[in-house]
Amino acid sequence: MVDPFGKRLAAVRDKMQQMELDGFLVSVPENRYYLSGFEAGDMQLTESSGFLVIGLDRQALLTDFRYQEEASHQAPGYELLIYKEGWEQVLSEVFGDFGIHRLGVEGHHLTHKRFLEVRQTLQKLRGERGDVVVLDGLVEELRMVKDSTELDRLRAAVSLTEEVFDRVWQSLRPGVSEKQVAWEIEAGIREAGAEAVSFPPIVGSGPNGALPHAVPTDRKVEADDAVVLDVGARLRLYCSDMTRTWIGPRAPQKIREIYRIVREAQLAAMEAIRPRIDSHQVDQIARNIIQRAGYGEAFGHGLGHGVGLAVHEKPGYGKKNSVVLQENMVLTVEPGIYLPGLGGVRLENMVRVTGSGCESLSRNAWFLKE
Repeated sequence: MVDPFGKRLAAVRDKMQQMELDGFLVSVPENRYYLSGFEAGDMQLTESSGFLVIGLDRQALLTDFRYQEEASHQAPGYELLIYKEGWEQVLSEVFGDFGIHRLGVEGHHLTHKRFLEVRQTLQKLRGERGDVVVLDGLVEELRMVKDSTELDRLRAAVSLTEEVFDRVWQSLRPGVSEKQVAWEIEAGIREAGAEAVSFPPIVGSGPNGALPHAVPTDRKVEADDAVVLDVGARLRLYCSDMTRTWIGPRAPQKIREIYRIVREAQLAAMEAIRPRIDSHQVDQIARNIIQRAGYGEAFGHGLGHGVGLAVHEKPGYGKKNSVVLQENMVLTVEPGIYLPGLGGVRLENMVRVTGSGCESLSRNAWFLKE
């Protein structure tokens, strides 16, 4: 298999030179893996398993004893530096050895405390010539377009998720609780071979379905419910994300009505996706269908998001974060309508932008047929 990390590093260095940076500190776990192959995640934001320092012609991975063995095997293209009692001493050494004066950092992720430590270390070494530049999304923009290996992993994650989802769907019935369904999803995904769910399963039955990110409760499914099921798996570090809405045998006509509207909006958006279209334009196509049907205020979130190493990543569809779509971007298409006190409907597919349109990575299954 072709090593992708050298090509990705070259792309980062091109961006660094455009910004007149001679160093770049990488703290986002997904970006760390994307550029090095180092797979360790972070337990929490304030407890990192490591950092990359990328210079103009050298790169280092800074970590501690707990990850030394993995790092040496997973990131052989990086100089490995182990810190024992804080990273400041190692930072100073690598900044000095790499000749770094103007350093970019991931401001959307690095904590303020660590930012101050980085700035103090660089300025202590370089004086007034030391400059720390806050960046937002440098690597994430590169991650938007997937290579063939990434696409294969995404397809595998989708396939695993759908295999588990089909069993859950077949067993879903009045009388089971939201928590039972959520556990069946999570256990099934683990047992099928995934490392983890890509996010805690969302199971919202009846009025709980009006909560877009409903947390499963002890509420039991009833025959007149709609049940929103939003699930995903992480397999070989890549994520899947899908949503279907189960319609009970005695669900009210209003629920069936909004289901048809949501499905129409989803299909129209998928039909519109192609290279060179602005993503916000796709959002508006789906949103206008829901608006004309009289439910515009009940669709309060974006049409979807990118999926890859993170279950939510660039590109987006919003006015402020829209992008011109390119071939091999992978996004979700997930319109929804939420009616407090009654319930909600959301339908979500993952799609790949092709040379002339889009390919659904999700199966055309588990939709209401009327």
